[in-house]
Amino acid sequence: MSSNALTLPGVPSPIATDLKGSLNPCIRNWAGRRVWLVGASSGIGAAFARLLASHDARLALSARSSETLGRLADGFAPAAREAALLLPLDVNDGPGLRQATDRIVQEWGGIDLVVWLAGTYRPMRAGDFDLEAAQSILDTNLMSVFKGLDCLLPVLVGQGQGGLAIVSSVAGYRGLPRALAYGPSKAALINLAESLYLDLNPSGIGVWLVDPGFVETPLTAQNAFKMPGLIDADTAARAMLTGFAAGGFEIHFPKRFTFWMRLLRLLPYRLYFRLVRSFTGL
Repeated sequence: MSSNALTLPGVPSPIATDLKGSLNPCIRNWAGRRVWLVGASSGIGAAFARLLASHDARLALSARSSETLGRLADGFAPAAREAALLLPLDVNDGPGLRQATDRIVQEWGGIDLVVWLAGTYRPMRAGDFDLEAAQSILDTNLMSVFKGLDCLLPVLVGQGQGGLAIVSSVAGYRGLPRALAYGPSKAALINLAESLYLDLNPSGIGVWLVDPGFVETPLTAQNAFKMPGLIDADTAARAMLTGFAAGGFEIHFPKRFTFWMRLLRLLPYRLYFRLVRSFTGL
């Protein structure tokens, strides 16, 4: 099996890529790689930012709070801190996303990878349905990604290289209790990432789908139930790094939990509904 290297401008070491065996570029060297993390203020986003900074990536960091981004960057080594672009924005603000995209392209001359981590969560069931809250969840988790694509796709397609990683959730695999708005928003992201892969991969642009299970974040702290397979954000960040090195399409973790969630996708509805009610007690 032969392998080639995909070389990106401004990056000293190429991405190791097996064109026959890999669905995506195998990113094993992050030094100098131009990475924009959208939703980097806390949880997985902040942990992944710290990890990439320690691997000498060039980072652009976005979240709503400029103070939070500043504190995050202050924890980097001096060289990484000085090189970081801090771009506070609201992901629901289309013009703000375009200004940030233009700033990155102006500063860096291009983008090697965008990791879209921004999202929100609120437990919701049919008995406490709230249309305004549901709309807010869908806007932040789904429609913001489309606003981002409006800015990013011309850049990536124009480069003919680079990549996009969309963080969804195993909650998007199938319907679950308490996820009346959150689950559909994540299911749509899974479908979106698959569609983007089919369109962009032939042009040499990587597309990754990231599906975490339960991770300790301010969002999951809202859950009043025991979360199986719960991991901390640093463990999740390391799992993402491993996933990017593997060259697959979907990065899911922790495997001891996501394996069973993936298996549930294959079950007929009668058995699936019965098992979910048994596991959750709902």
